[in-house]
Amino acid sequence: MTLKHLRLGVNIDHVATVRNARGGDVPDPVRAALVAEAAGADGITAHLREDRRHIIDSDIDGLMAALKIPLNFEMAATAEMQAIALRHKPHAVCIVPEKREERTTEGGLEVAGQDNTLAAYMAPLQAAGARVSLFIAADKRQVEASARIGAPVIELHAGAYADAWAEGRWAARDSELSKITDMVAYGTELGLEVHVGHGLTYDSVGPIAALPQVAELNIGHFIIGEAIFRGLGPAIAEMRRLMDEARA
Repeated sequence: MTLKHLRLGVNIDHVATVRNARGGDVPDPVRAALVAEAAGADGITAHLREDRRHIIDSDIDGLMAALKIPLNFEMAATAEMQAIALRHKPHAVCIVPEKREERTTEGGLEVAGQDNTLAAYMAPLQAAGARVSLFIAADKRQVEASARIGAPVIELHAGAYADAWAEGRWAARDSELSKITDMVAYGTELGLEVHVGHGLTYDSVGPIAALPQVAELNIGHFIIGEAIFRGLGPAIAEMRRLMDEARA
């Protein structure tokens, strides 16, 4: 299966990180999301962490009210987050692992060991109309388990690939790209929609964007950082251009 249009989800978490560093209302993540929408983003991703270190509840309220493009609500598999998602009914819910001591999401969700628990957790979200995705490692066991419990979408964690690229570890980069490539194909074969995210940059996005079965990339930290120098709209437009060029 070859998907012509590769969707770009822009994660606006770190606009909230900058706001929270000083307090107050600026910069506003909702304003950033609207700029991203105007610049060609296909969706907005926001992770409401349990400790509210960046995105806070009022940001989700504002995003749901303001956006015309889909909101992808990232969250841990907790009762609190499930209740928030059911109240807002965002277009998409991405379930991620979460540890309070981590700076950012360090790995994929352990789906293979939680089949019954995760299936029961997903059920009310799916019944409410949310497209549920599971953020997992590019690992065959996790892909198979995601399909087995009825997840329609998986997002493969590209962090190891992106880190190897950034550090010039070319053999490791190629090995990680091979894993992602294989699991994109395998997930598609199992009937899953496959997304990829975490750590992608202008340099590293091309080989991932070129994979014909990938439906969506979610990119945040690099785009928000690049926006300091280019502006948010131009930073997103350049990522969009590179993705389209690679897919073509």
